[in-house]
Amino acid sequence: MSEKTGLQVSFVTIGEDHLGQRIDNFLITHLKGVPKSAVYKILRKGEVRVNKKRIKPVYKLQLDDVIRIPPIKVAEKDEFVPKKLDKVKQLEEAILFEDKYLMVINKPSGMAVHGGSGLSYGLIEALRVLRPEERSLELVHRLDRDTSGCLLISKRRSVLTHLHQQLREKNMEKNYWALVDGQWDAKTKNVTEGLRKNTLKSGERVVRVDNTEGKPSHTRFRVLERYAECSLVQASPVTGRTHQIRVHTQCKGHPIACDDKYGVAEFDQYVNKLTGLNRLFLHAHDLRFIHPKNETTMHVEAPLDKALSNCIKKLRADNEQV
Repeated sequence: MSEKTGLQVSFVTIGEDHLGQRIDNFLITHLKGVPKSAVYKILRKGEVRVNKKRIKPVYKLQLDDVIRIPPIKVAEKDEFVPKKLDKVKQLEEAILFEDKYLMVINKPSGMAVHGGSGLSYGLIEALRVLRPEERSLELVHRLDRDTSGCLLISKRRSVLTHLHQQLREKNMEKNYWALVDGQWDAKTKNVTEGLRKNTLKSGERVVRVDNTEGKPSHTRFRVLERYAECSLVQASPVTGRTHQIRVHTQCKGHPIACDDKYGVAEFDQYVNKLTGLNRLFLHAHDLRFIHPKNETTMHVEAPLDKALSNCIKKLRADNEQV
């Protein structure tokens, strides 16, 4: 994609990476910081032209199309993501793999993947500040705010499309580590309870088991280690529902440690007193997928942060004393 910018308008020539993309979606991504309503307004008024012709929002871009984009104010990235913020700087050190097509980052616990719901910025906005030359950074999938670990980011639209296809066809393997209450039954290898999202009056989203109206959901489990009062399990989601692992462990009577939505206070207090842990023990430990460009199998692991690794050390030490 090439771009020429004048005082009044800008012109963008479409390359293979945006071939087949809808013009409205292209503009929403290209004009980051511009409200969607403003994008649709300039489309509706005919201020956006493709090859000097008016087009509808559903128009699909073709190779070498020349897009005329009118002058429009784009919010400066620095306005909502301060470059000097420590958490933003730390993301540079958290990158596990990167090439010109994608990156895998070890997302820290406590950072949302994107802004919204009262948050001025999230991980993806911060990455766009760190990589201003990358115009197409997008989340391939999401992690809950308090979950840490492997998060896949695409740098090209064609790569994003390919990776989303892998997710849809269940060809991408994601393995999480979770510390759960009690002794997980080794025979419980598959949990398939349906899940339904509910929004409370406060606006908070809560997911409940609902095998009648809930969406089909499937998580595979296996025990990694056992301790006196809890178990470290590997959870591998086959489907990708909101809070899936957290609710599937809870419904089997083994909620995850320090889960403020689905946890048990007594268990959380026990873990905190013994190990000092005060964050959700859910970590996207490793990710396996096919690289969209060279078609090699990628396997990336994210090391546990200090809080989680220290928790395991103390649980092992406690085991030895029993």
